[in-house]
Formats: sequence, structure tokens, C-alpha cells
Amino acid sequence: MPAAKLPAGGGGRGTGGKGGNGGGDGDGAAIDARLVRRMKAADENALGEFYDRWFPVVNCLATRMLKSAADAEDVVEETFWQAWRQADRFHPERGTVQTWLLTIARSRVLDRMRATKRLREDAIDANPKVETADFVSSPTDPSLAVEHAERKRLVLAALADLPREQREVLELGYFGGLSQSEIAQRTHLPLGTIKTRVRLAMLKLRERLSPLREDVR
Repeated sequence: MPAAKLPAGGGGRGTGGKGGNGGGDGDGAAIDARLVRRMKAADENALGEFYDRWFPVVNCLATRMLKSAADAEDVVEETFWQAWRQADRFHPERGTVQTWLLTIARSRVLDRMRATKRLREDAIDANPKVETADFVSSPTDPSLAVEHAERKRLVLAALADLPREQREVLELGYFGGLSQSEIAQRTHLPLGTIKTRVRLAMLKLRERLSPLREDVR
């Protein structure tokens, strides 16, 4: 995911201080608590800062447990997206932010491992006598045209549902061919703001379009 590689904090991955190294000290815990409170209030900049602080830890866990780099990247995205949506479920009296976040990450990793195992089992159980041609449809197959039209409709609907400011940066980047620095210059906005909007837009699109991604796995 392009946005996940460009943290909004402006300093790159893991530059947020001690949080990314565990966040166990008092200052780090206070910073994390403030960020989660801001996330509860739907402060998108807080998610960018939270991502900067905790990406190294979450990414390390995902890459160690999963063999696929692509799966690990997906898990990292899903972890932060779930933390954003469920920030109101964090309670300091029950544990630290690190414990809460890594519990989410481990759950997402285990879900991905179970899904991968099911795919392997399905492939083994498939009938080897069925001819490959039976699965290959002609490009002119009306059913493929209908499926393509439905996918296009879902993608356009997902884009339309994005907040205007997030949709605009995606259009400038992906359809206009501008880099994030060029988008910042054109819109007269801080680069960190652009990065946060791109990341949030991509997270929301991936969440909304997850059924399509499952179809092609």
C-alpha cells in the first residue's frame, strides 16, 4: 500500500520517539494515551502520529510470524485501521497501548494464517481431473463483462464515499500522476497532511473493497 510507506509524521518510520521501541516509560505512555484519546475523537492526524510511533513494532511482529511480505503488509494496515476504528475500546486500567495494539496485530496475523491454510487445503482438495480450459472463459464471455462492470461500480462507489479532501489527493496522485510533494505544493498544504490523507484514503478503500481482494486470492 503506497500510503503505508509514507508516514505522516514527516520523519519516516519509527521516528516518533520511544513509543516505537515499546512505549513502556511514563512519557511514552502519556503520549500514547493522548494519541488514542485524539483517535477516539476522530483526529486523523493522531492516527498518523500513532502509526509513526508503532509501525516498527507491529511490522516486526507481522513479518516474523508471516512468510509472505504482502500478507505482513496487509496485516499492518489492518491492525492500524482496527485501532483507529476501535480506539474507544482501549482502557488504560486494563493494560498498556502496546499490549492492546499487539493483541490486535496477533489476532490479525492468526486470521491471515488460518485463511492461508484454508486456501492451501482447498487447492489440495480440488479435482485434478478437471481441465484447465473449464476455468478459462473467453474474453467475450458475457459473465466476465458483468463481473467487470460490477467491480468498476464498487470501486467508483468506494471512491465517492471518501471525504472530499481524501478523494482529491488520490485523484491528483493516481490519476494526475503527481507525487505527494507536488500535491502539497499545488494544494498549499503541509506534506504531512497530504501523507495522512493518502494513508487514510487507502485504508478506507482497502477495507471497503476487501471482498474484491478475497475474490482474486
